[in-house]
Amino acid sequence: MDKIIMHIDVNNAFLSWTALELLDKGYKYDIRNSYAVIGGDESKRRGIVLAKSNSCKKLGIKTADTLFEARNKCPSLKVYPPNYYQYQKMSKKLFSLLSEYTPDIEVFSIDECFLDYTPIKNRYKSELDFAYLIKDRIKNELGFTVNVGISYNKLCAKMASDFSKPDKVHTLYKDEIKSKMWPLPIDDLFGVGKKSSLKLKKLGINTIGDLACFDVAKLQIYFKNQAIRLINMANGIDDDLIIRKYSEPKGISNETTLDHDVVSKEEVYKYLFSLSELVGLRLRKQNKYASVIAVVLKDKYFRRKSHQKKLDNATNITSEIYEISKKIYDEMDNKDSIRLIGIRLDGLTTNTFHQISMFENLDDRDKDSGLDKVVDEINSKYGSRTIKKAGSIEVNKKPF
Repeated sequence: MDKIIMHIDVNNAFLSWTALELLDKGYKYDIRNSYAVIGGDESKRRGIVLAKSNSCKKLGIKTADTLFEARNKCPSLKVYPPNYYQYQKMSKKLFSLLSEYTPDIEVFSIDECFLDYTPIKNRYKSELDFAYLIKDRIKNELGFTVNVGISYNKLCAKMASDFSKPDKVHTLYKDEIKSKMWPLPIDDLFGVGKKSSLKLKKLGINTIGDLACFDVAKLQIYFKNQAIRLINMANGIDDDLIIRKYSEPKGISNETTLDHDVVSKEEVYKYLFSLSELVGLRLRKQNKYASVIAVVLKDKYFRRKSHQKKLDNATNITSEIYEISKKIYDEMDNKDSIRLIGIRLDGLTTNTFHQISMFENLDDRDKDSGLDKVVDEINSKYGSRTIKKAGSIEVNKKPF
């Protein structure tokens, strides 16, 4: 039986939630119906547009435009500052409402989530009825609108929710991939960044359908180990699992909020190394091994995203966690500056069976494992950061 996954996405979240706050304070008009944008801090966010009304969108104002550019397009523009306390409050209300129906919810960012409808499908007439039920309830009770995408996996549910907006329910089932997804421009494929889309266009791949039917051997010349993943995505193939927000923690995680926005891959690697040390230490203290590693990012717009990899061999070795985390980050093809980085270890087990590769040096692996144990013992005796490996930097040791 195919799963039924939904993606719930708030329409124009920051502007909508600011509008509700202002109406509560006595504003006589709804800024969603005016020429309004949410503008970031001039000193820290370089005065960029974080969200814009539909009226502004029609004038060509885009998210990430500078306020100077936006005002040139719309001289009568009104700029409102972001209120992240309000956004967190409204986000909590949204996820609390959805959790009344099922605990199988994965929070993807402050204004969107995935919901696994499969376990509760027998309670409702159909997935469409359920989608309209939650959509309308959110609108009537919370005062803002959402799009709901319905499919058989997370990728296609996300794609479906990005179809026409606002306040809509869309499906993207297996038999609808060719008609609904393939004609879309390659830039619209979730998970394909600007750099990748430019490379794909140079190969004559302009639509998602072009990529879906492209020769994998030829694509591997340019995208190496990402080629199969890209073609699978274009064909609607995705096996990422729903990671429940409200379930009892079954993994080990650490995140750090950065004191400045990070763009450099080399700097990201340094944070991943330090995080690998932290989660590796916690894993070894529990005498466990992880079979799934995920990297979590939050960009400057507070959008949260994650990508995970299932391992052939469970591990608790810091160097292996780090190397895999780097590969996962590279696959995410992130182009936005980052304000938070995290590593999550799942699929924990107390035993590990190591499948040997002909290219693997077991002596090196044993040395890495032994080094971790020595470092753990010294740090445990003399202080948690007595010994730091080369390349390590201090991070906020905040578990999540």
